[in-house]
Amino acid sequence: MVDGGEPSRIAAVDSAIETHKSVLHALDNSSLSGFHWKAMITSGMGFFTDAYDLFIIGVVLAILTPLWHLGNFEISLVGSTSLIAAALGSMIFGRLADFVGRRSIYGFTLLVLAAGALASALSPNVVWLIIFRFILGLGIGGDYPLSATLMSEYANRRDRGKLVTMVFAMQGVGLILGPLVAIALLLAGLDHDLTWRMMLALGAVPALATFYLRRQIAETPRFALMMQGDLEAAAATVSQVTGQNGYGHNGAHPSALALTQQRSRPAPQSVAPNGSNSGAQKKRSWLPLLGRAPYLRWLIGTAGAWLLLDIAYYGTTISSPLVLKSLNGHSSLLLNMVYTLLIFLVAAFPGYIVAALTIDRLGRRWIQCVGFAMMALAYGLLAIFPALTQLTVPFLLVYGVSYFFTEFGPNVTTFVYPAEIFPVMIRSTAHGIAAALGKVGAFIGALIFPFLLTSFHLPGVMTFTAVISVAGLVLTLLTLPEPSGRSLEEISGEYKLVEKEAPASSSSLLTERVAVGELLSR
Repeated sequence: MVDGGEPSRIAAVDSAIETHKSVLHALDNSSLSGFHWKAMITSGMGFFTDAYDLFIIGVVLAILTPLWHLGNFEISLVGSTSLIAAALGSMIFGRLADFVGRRSIYGFTLLVLAAGALASALSPNVVWLIIFRFILGLGIGGDYPLSATLMSEYANRRDRGKLVTMVFAMQGVGLILGPLVAIALLLAGLDHDLTWRMMLALGAVPALATFYLRRQIAETPRFALMMQGDLEAAAATVSQVTGQNGYGHNGAHPSALALTQQRSRPAPQSVAPNGSNSGAQKKRSWLPLLGRAPYLRWLIGTAGAWLLLDIAYYGTTISSPLVLKSLNGHSSLLLNMVYTLLIFLVAAFPGYIVAALTIDRLGRRWIQCVGFAMMALAYGLLAIFPALTQLTVPFLLVYGVSYFFTEFGPNVTTFVYPAEIFPVMIRSTAHGIAAALGKVGAFIGALIFPFLLTSFHLPGVMTFTAVISVAGLVLTLLTLPEPSGRSLEEISGEYKLVEKEAPASSSSLLTERVAVGELLSR
């Protein structure tokens, strides 16, 4: 059949959109299922390793400094190399996930991560340690856009914030286990050269343990529908996720109805204006969308807030042993580990839990703004009243408040936001860019905090982090929307975007059984 022109194209796109809506309605309105919990735990293992390594490298550096006679520059480089590599990894794997699919590369980020962790433990000198930590960082960075996007696209709209937050909250488990492992190995009285190697090698265990589970997870229904046009696979996956809940008024499952409706329609055939097969044309790139409103403003907001947060967060976390040592220069490494564990256990981990329980009710924007504001207040108090930095208990209380509102605040929401507000065709790419800017901020924080502590001491460092937190609050207020309670397609304006793009396409429509994204590219 010869192409019926633009009206035919628009009608087919509209029809395909309605089919997609009927499939995704069952997913968006489903109850929490065993699949959701399995996906959450599986996705969270990369963040467990990320947080574990984030803490443990500070302890390793404290052990290695006298063993390898490390200078300040080498200490900063070892602590920050994996962070700048993570920025690169998040952009590479984030872009790949939008191009070839989430499932295709979902498990392999863990293999890269595990290889880097094991190789780091075998490093013969500081140069090889830096190289292997770069590989580790690539895997850690790649896991950010993959895990966030996959969990977001599988989640129902009512619990989406909770599920994505719980993926990230595995970071809290790593922050607790890191000090526990450090304390146990230090108390064991092992040779220090063996101790630091064991600390690094253990980071590979959770990643390797969940690789197989990741390979069993199917492509997300949203990507399968919009970008691959695989309605049958999407319908089957929705049925698996929902457990066949949410049947229509006639007793049929909505996704099954959609599949039946699509099959009942004749599949139109068309040829391109030049007479060639349209299917041979180059696949369209949706990357330019990131330069258009409102996505550019949202990208600046998500990436900028993440950058500012991580300058403060990673700098203070990686430098925790140094911070505690400057507070009490006579305390041992083991005692500092106990202090750090108490801060994480009492302040940081409860922050993750409270965030997960309230994010869908309070909203992402409220939590991020309040979090930045309370961080600024806590850091500001330590800067304005420097005597607090000389008193162990008051300092730990205020420092703990800053940790709580970092987790019950922007550390969680900066991860959740980019997984929700961008269209499916650029969602993982946008998340990768935002995460990359965050890791650049982490690199800056890890690199400069040891020098700030040496030059300006704790009050100067706290002043710097307070200013950074205020900047994050202002940026959030100016750029970011509230996505709570809405479907991903409604938040991002995905269907409106597709309808708007349809008349602009100059080629012919092939069939409704291809992806909407492909309809617009031909």
